[in-house]
Amino acid sequence: MSTDRPSPLIPVDALATRLGDPSVVIVGTRWVLGRPGDGRAAYDACHSPRAIHLDLDADLSDPAGFGAPGRHPLPDPAAFEARMAAAGVGDGTLVVAYDDGGGWVASRLWWMLDNLGHRGGVALLDGGWQAWLAAILPTSTDVPTVIPTVMSPRRRSLHLGRHWNRVIARNDLAARLGRLTLLDARAGPRYRGETEPIDPVAGHIPTAVSAPWEANLGPDGRLLPADVLRRRFDALLVPGPPDASGAAGEVVTSCGSGVSACHHALALRVAGLPDPILYAGSYSDWSRSGLPVATGPEPGAAPPELHELPSRG
Repeated sequence: MSTDRPSPLIPVDALATRLGDPSVVIVGTRWVLGRPGDGRAAYDACHSPRAIHLDLDADLSDPAGFGAPGRHPLPDPAAFEARMAAAGVGDGTLVVAYDDGGGWVASRLWWMLDNLGHRGGVALLDGGWQAWLAAILPTSTDVPTVIPTVMSPRRRSLHLGRHWNRVIARNDLAARLGRLTLLDARAGPRYRGETEPIDPVAGHIPTAVSAPWEANLGPDGRLLPADVLRRRFDALLVPGPPDASGAAGEVVTSCGSGVSACHHALALRVAGLPDPILYAGSYSDWSRSGLPVATGPEPGAAPPELHELPSRG
């Protein structure tokens, strides 16, 4: 792994030693597809001490944001900054995120804060809620009192970037299909078009490579070692020819709605590979926009008409 960037992971024992540290904000992000409120209910029933809860729909997305009409567009960075400040996050705060689903939602919060240059750092709890319970560490039902950073005399204000970096819009992606590696983090049956539980059309974006995000995890639910992840991605990342700008070999991650795609971004960081570009709208944005899809186990080719779509769409 690259030595010039901190690890995006924190082990449960390391977090356990910092439960009393006021410079650490623990965020539970449990969330259940198609069952609004279940993640919050799980938090209310039991969570790690001092953890707050942030909801994927309410706190980490904006229906009108970047990636619409996908299911989980990115919010405006300034609005996201205000939400994090209200949650007690300041410039010097280490944010630790966890969920109970292998990190696929927690990695979205990790990506957002990392992408906007959060100075205090952000990490994903390796192994998540299951690893915390397996280690027989303390749990709680108490909801901590949150002091917004703008009101706290002991913390600095929060200053995040004003623009999302390394993101791509639908039509810009369409124009470059075949000239980059597009990873689809969804499960194989959805990629192949055998089933589609939530989006309007079954299949995948033409040229996308099937790369289910769960394969980044070992049997214990923790991220695979860096060398194993690197071998996995080396086998998946086949750069295309240069595009009109001369750029080649870039990697774009996508999924159903721009959430589990962030898990690939985290795994690539652990593997010591360059950060990918995120297609925030992902397949929900693509399929709701009436663009062609491919089915079956092969990536398929990009229809020529895709290269002529207006940019930034």
